[in-house]
Amino acid sequence: MTSSMRQEAGQCPQLVADALAQDHGLYAEAGATLRARRPVFAATVARGSSDHAASYAASLFAMQASLITASLSPSLITRYAARPDLSQALVLAISQSGASPDLIQVMQAAGECGALRIAIINAEGSRLAGGLDYVLPQRAGVEHSVAATKSFVMTMLAIARLTAIWTQDAALTVALAQLPERLAAALACNWSAGIDIMAKAEHGAYVIGRGPGLAVAQEAALKLKETSNLHAEAVSAAEIQHGPRAVADSSFPVLVFGLDDPGGRDSAAVARDLASQDVPILLAAHRNTGNGIHLPLPPPLHKLLDPIVAVLAFYGFAEQVAQRRGLDPDHPRGLKKVTQTV
Repeated sequence: MTSSMRQEAGQCPQLVADALAQDHGLYAEAGATLRARRPVFAATVARGSSDHAASYAASLFAMQASLITASLSPSLITRYAARPDLSQALVLAISQSGASPDLIQVMQAAGECGALRIAIINAEGSRLAGGLDYVLPQRAGVEHSVAATKSFVMTMLAIARLTAIWTQDAALTVALAQLPERLAAALACNWSAGIDIMAKAEHGAYVIGRGPGLAVAQEAALKLKETSNLHAEAVSAAEIQHGPRAVADSSFPVLVFGLDDPGGRDSAAVARDLASQDVPILLAAHRNTGNGIHLPLPPPLHKLLDPIVAVLAFYGFAEQVAQRRGLDPDHPRGLKKVTQTV
């Protein structure tokens, strides 16, 4: 039986195409304001999958706008009454529901400092959206599955669109127009060769990425936790030798996102090294390098958009792993769709 998780992921190509046809004036105004205000740094405020999208934003903002971006822990403000100076910052909040009190309180504090405040929200009429400088709609529609899929993809799209318009990157803008076609190709990618290995993992798994691809590794690890009750941990390809490598052995699978960019090539090199030491490798890449089990990806589109394509190819795999483990991916144990933290 096809899950809501799988069905909602399958909506992404059309949702992306529809979103790209809307909100041109909103993005143009936000981009012009960013160029005029020239924030000194950026801070992101998010939880769960939204925080992984924020990690993607940090990569894009640094690579394209030379802007250092850090994740701002809401508890500094909500539990410890800290008042960081955000007067020269871009503060980006990301949320599906826009209902979590901690995010609302942080954005209020940022407003009191005079920060430029932007939010990416699926529920546009939420409390979080009130009084901000710009609210960029996710346009994901209603998402029933607890495990986010289309809302994550649509958030990454919003980040890429904002970056392209802010930095006036013509190549990225052209590539965005081709994204729906690549996403449709991602849905057709067959990762069945890796299902049994991941489903039989007893002690956990690593998911490896680097650069913009690390955000996808983080999201994939979370989905394996949520839907398969599998202790999966995202690790940067640059960090694997600084301790984590000792855990991986012949019973500990490693999913590697070998995207077509410098960080992806570093990740593929890690896959080659681990495979030579009998660690079970699942390598998500366009080309089959012979290092472990090949999980195919569509041809590269753009180094900043390929992570979006890769995560959509992964979602079907996550659903199948969960079902192979006898679990319902739509109803993760102990979780609910909207979480409110302080």
